[in-house]
Amino acid sequence: MDLGIEGKSAIVCGASQGLGRACAEVLAGEGVKMVMCSRNFDRIFNTARSISETYGVQTVPIAADLSLPESPDKLVREAVAKFRGVDILINNVGGPPPGRFEDLSDEEWEKAFHLTLMSAVRMTRAVLPVMIENKWGRIVNLASIAVKQPIAGLMLSNSLRSAVVGMAKSLSAQTASKNVLINTIATGSFATERLESLFKSQQSKMGITVNEARAKLESTIPLGRVGRPEELAWLAAFLASERASYITGATIQVDGGAYSGMM
Repeated sequence: MDLGIEGKSAIVCGASQGLGRACAEVLAGEGVKMVMCSRNFDRIFNTARSISETYGVQTVPIAADLSLPESPDKLVREAVAKFRGVDILINNVGGPPPGRFEDLSDEEWEKAFHLTLMSAVRMTRAVLPVMIENKWGRIVNLASIAVKQPIAGLMLSNSLRSAVVGMAKSLSAQTASKNVLINTIATGSFATERLESLFKSQQSKMGITVNEARAKLESTIPLGRVGRPEELAWLAAFLASERASYITGATIQVDGGAYSGMM
């Protein structure tokens, strides 16, 4: 299927590894040029160079901490300067640390608030005027299956990723008439560094090995395995495309069937 986005421009957040990098790779394969960001410049520079050489598209690496208020405007200014606009935004940041309610301080809640919720709010706010002026835009938020089915021990993620969905759903009704479509992917378990860190956390807290933690998780997934990052990126690229022209305000899980609800 031709997604109809060759030559369009994107900002992909958290693009140096994991799900963000997979989204950048798939979009690049469709001919999308992009600004790519992460906090580590060396990592994002090397990733951007690799993607540009592999797919023959222009990539602009930028080191940015999206928990800081000034970062989103910086990214959008760069994209507009290089590409004369922003057509696609992939909102993606690393998840906040695990923790139970009784163990979390105000400072930890505030850090997670700025990283998880406000990064999406500010990035969306920064790109909207450009997309509305061009009468075309796609915003895809990478959240977590926790927005539909809370995950034990991830109080911060359960709470603040749900707030991202509330923002996206509310805003999508306002921007639909401008042909700016906003959707969220509720991600399940994927083979990323984030998942490995959670396995290591279980190893220290529960006295089980990383392999045992992985097997325990996979036993709860009907497909019997964790996902490959590109399996999520394919959906992200579709939602970011011309072919998703009648989808907005949706939250779609990609989790190997792990979610046990009906809606």
